[in-house]
Amino acid sequence: MSEMKLIPYRTEAILDTTNELPKGVQMVEAERLWEEADQGKGSVVAIIDTGCHMDHPELKNNIIGGRNFTDDYGSDPDNYNDNNGHGTHVAGTIAAIENGKGVIGVAPQAQLLILKVLSEEGSGNYEWIVEAIQYAAQWQGPDGEKVRIISMSLGGPEDSEDLRTAIKNAIGENISVVCAAGNEGDGREETPEYAYPGAYNEVIQVGAVDHQRRLADFTNTNNQIDLVAPGVDILSTYLEGKYARLSGTSMATPHVSGGLALIIPLVEKQFERSMTESEIFSQLIKRTTPLGYSKRAEGNGLMTLALTKKLEELFSTYTKT
Repeated sequence: MSEMKLIPYRTEAILDTTNELPKGVQMVEAERLWEEADQGKGSVVAIIDTGCHMDHPELKNNIIGGRNFTDDYGSDPDNYNDNNGHGTHVAGTIAAIENGKGVIGVAPQAQLLILKVLSEEGSGNYEWIVEAIQYAAQWQGPDGEKVRIISMSLGGPEDSEDLRTAIKNAIGENISVVCAAGNEGDGREETPEYAYPGAYNEVIQVGAVDHQRRLADFTNTNNQIDLVAPGVDILSTYLEGKYARLSGTSMATPHVSGGLALIIPLVEKQFERSMTESEIFSQLIKRTTPLGYSKRAEGNGLMTLALTKKLEELFSTYTKT
């Protein structure tokens, strides 16, 4: 079986310092939910990727644990440091802390379980990924925490029964599995491109748009796309305590993973019970705005986290008048 790889992405810029709320985080309206959702506190997101720069000042306090499944570092399971950059970038979009400098993630108080399944070159075998998914599904934190979201910005051309089974089992444990659609798009909505695990019906498959809400030219289109998120020129954390602007569906995926890290505590507080994976999915889809592309391109539309709040405000004004 062929290898699983990082979905190819573009490096737009690497910066030593920065201080801004990234445009993508603004676009998905994350801030509007921060207060009610306690910035995602209590949500654990497993990032299945190239690892994470464990000492990055904006990430280190949110890393709850991790494991290395690759041959890197002499196969040391306890060294899940990122030697590629991709995993660190994904981690920052999900949960870079709010500390007055650098960048801020979608869910700045969420906790990260770092599972390194891709090597320095950005490739790994299917077994490592299956093992990591199984590990995430069974993992328990020091205070009984459980993974609620798995974020996978990786893909391969081949379907794998073991991979699909591991994903189904994770979903059975009430874990939302978020996957990148892939970057083999040809700019035409009617021609389908599939990458796995993104193309599985069971996962939440994310396509990419730019900051003007235009479909990215590289984003895969197919009949399993669930929604889109910002994926062009995305600013986030990087190696050596730096920052980078990258483009790809890999960058759109963590926006949705972070969005779920806000939605889960928010709706579970509202409903006063724990919600199933399918209920959480419907809560996510309620917070999407159609952009006018075909369903094969944008699925249900752009993740707009404050949408239900805006509707409530609108209707309460209407009923009062």
